[in-house]
Amino acid sequence: MKISRVFAIISFFLTLLLSVSWATANNSSREGFLECLESHSEPSNPISAVLYTPENSSYSAVLQSYIRNLRFNESTTRKPQLILTALQVSHIQAAIVCSKIHGLQMKIRSGGHDYEGVSYVSDVPFFILDMFNFRSVNVSIENETAWVQVGAILGEVYYRIAEKSNVHGFPAGVCPTVGVGGHFSGGGYGNMMRKYGLSVDNIIDAEIIDFNGRILDRASMGEDLFWAITGGGGSSFGVVLAYKIKLVRVPSTVTFFRVTRTYEENLTNIVYSYQQVVDKLPEEIFVRMILDVVNRSVRTGEKTNRATFSTLFLGDSEKLLSLMNETFPDLGLKQSDLTEMSWVESVLFWTNFPAGTPVNILLSRVHHVLTHLKRKSDYLKNPIPKQGLEFIFKRMIELESVILTFNPYGGRMAEIPQSEKPFPHRAGNLAKLQYATNWNENGVEAAEKYINLTRKLYAYMTPFVSKLPREAFLNYRDLDLGINHNGRNSYLEGAVYGIKYFKENFNRLVKIKTKVDPYNFFRNEQSIPVFPYRK
Repeated sequence: MKISRVFAIISFFLTLLLSVSWATANNSSREGFLECLESHSEPSNPISAVLYTPENSSYSAVLQSYIRNLRFNESTTRKPQLILTALQVSHIQAAIVCSKIHGLQMKIRSGGHDYEGVSYVSDVPFFILDMFNFRSVNVSIENETAWVQVGAILGEVYYRIAEKSNVHGFPAGVCPTVGVGGHFSGGGYGNMMRKYGLSVDNIIDAEIIDFNGRILDRASMGEDLFWAITGGGGSSFGVVLAYKIKLVRVPSTVTFFRVTRTYEENLTNIVYSYQQVVDKLPEEIFVRMILDVVNRSVRTGEKTNRATFSTLFLGDSEKLLSLMNETFPDLGLKQSDLTEMSWVESVLFWTNFPAGTPVNILLSRVHHVLTHLKRKSDYLKNPIPKQGLEFIFKRMIELESVILTFNPYGGRMAEIPQSEKPFPHRAGNLAKLQYATNWNENGVEAAEKYINLTRKLYAYMTPFVSKLPREAFLNYRDLDLGINHNGRNSYLEGAVYGIKYFKENFNRLVKIKTKVDPYNFFRNEQSIPVFPYRK
């Protein structure tokens, strides 16, 4: 027998032995963890009914029900040792106690829309604390407030508000199935941000369970921690249970339009003009622009650039048409392009639901389109010159699959100081950019291909976007910016991505984190680190 073959056989059995040993240790650790949870569970609210291990027939369904990025639903994706779908606060408190005792990492998931799967994937042994049962939305029109639990989805929030009033709303995201927990704690933006700011600019109280298992509200947690969990990412500081939001006034009639223009329709001049005016328009107008590549000819397969302009206006169509033709005549808007509706109906239009879709579709937790995806973000400070636009258009034709979205700033966003909340991207920004690539093929090879396409467009945009730091948006999670291994270099690793997300607010977040969670219990691949220990 050849020596190489002997070594191969030995290597195989060693690998097998290590795998068995690891699995045995893993199961032993999990059994201890489960026993701990049972012993810390209140008899009146047994925890066993909401625990799912891989041996449970419902485990896969529970795990996959809130995976919104199929890139993290592959056979090679590391799975949690168990899922705890908490029904009671006592279940969460038990999970914190037992996670500390047994060293099993806790991942907190509310809606599963984290672009990098950080709420339900890890490279170390972990379990998921799934918050989807904490989903109540209690609206008080009299006080113009609502208490919203973190497992609620945005569609439920909007529906419950509209159920009681057609002249109230809330400034948050345009995807109804996004979970409140991650969306609010990371900033939360939508098509009313130029009028009312971010979601976090309209949060007035919160409830959180801290490292010691205490339930704290704004008064008992203090202003520092309240500041941190309204824009700094709640899962770095504790388990947020709920937010109290301040409702905003909306007119009974709003106007929506969506129009497209291709390269052959004077697109370069239109996009250039868009950049000149979009952050200076009245704050009641939000005009999102999406650049993509489409077939110019089905027969030849020739490609062309396209821009889609989607707009919400807090007012009637007559006023909007007058404003747009006065300030942005290059778009060539017509009265027939405009549709009047209620604010809650505009949520459906923005999400591409067909006209006439019942508003109660907002209560559905079924995500209608699931794909593999990659996202990145940037901030645009100054208009891209026409020559630069031509360059980007050509590169997008080459890449074909990558979409570039402009979300305009100005209005209220330019008035709020950058230190008001952890989210620092305020005055001086023309637009926030999102790079988006979706694909349907499974596997690592396909993922690498499309992720690299996204990175290429991001690289091509380097001359035109913010610098030192190249800023990024926390809710557009991007692990390309850096990963924290939560070891001895945690602070230095955290600063790499933290300064891009939070700029000068990063060290204040670290200071608060060090105070409320000194042992870095609440951690993930891009969490806020603690300051290095010094003797």
